[in-house]
Amino acid sequence: MPIAEPDMISAMDGQGDAAGATLDMASLLLSAYELGDWINQSAEVAEYAYWKTVVSGDTEAAQRKREFAKAKELFAECERFGRFHPDYHEAKDKMKSAEKRLDEIESVKRFKLAEQAVDEMLHEVALLIAESVSDTIKVPSNEKGSGGGCGSGGSCGCGSGGCG
Repeated sequence: MPIAEPDMISAMDGQGDAAGATLDMASLLLSAYELGDWINQSAEVAEYAYWKTVVSGDTEAAQRKREFAKAKELFAECERFGRFHPDYHEAKDKMKSAEKRLDEIESVKRFKLAEQAVDEMLHEVALLIAESVSDTIKVPSNEKGSGGGCGSGGSCGCGSGGCG
C-alpha cells in the first residue's frame, strides 16, 4: 500500500513559491483520501461494518444497551460528588454489571473485537506515517489504561454511540 510522496522540499525550505506549497498540500490530501479509501476496503473494516449492522438489529443488545446507558447515567450523577456519595459504589457496581451483561451477547463481543482490529490497524498506519516524518513524533494510543474506559471519560462499551 504505497503512499505517494509529494515533493515537499521546496515548500519546507522556505525558497519555494506559495503555488508549489499549495500543489504539494493538495497532492498530500489526495494521497490521504486514497489511503482512507484503501482502509475502508480492508477486511478489518468490512468485518467491523458487518458486526455493527448485526448489533444494531439485535433486540436483546438494544435492551441491554438501554439498561447500561441508564446505569451509566446514574453512576455519572453519583460520580459528580465523588466516591463519598452514599450511592457511589452501588451505582458503580450496577453499571459494571450492566456492562458485563451487554458484553455477554455474542454479536457485541464480535463487534468489539472487530472494532479493536480496526483501531489497531489505524494506529499502525498513524505510527508508520509519524515515523516516516520523525522518530520523535508521538502517536496516541487507544489501548485500555491510556484514556479509555468508564472512569476516565472514555467509552464504556456500547453506551456512548458504539455497538450500532
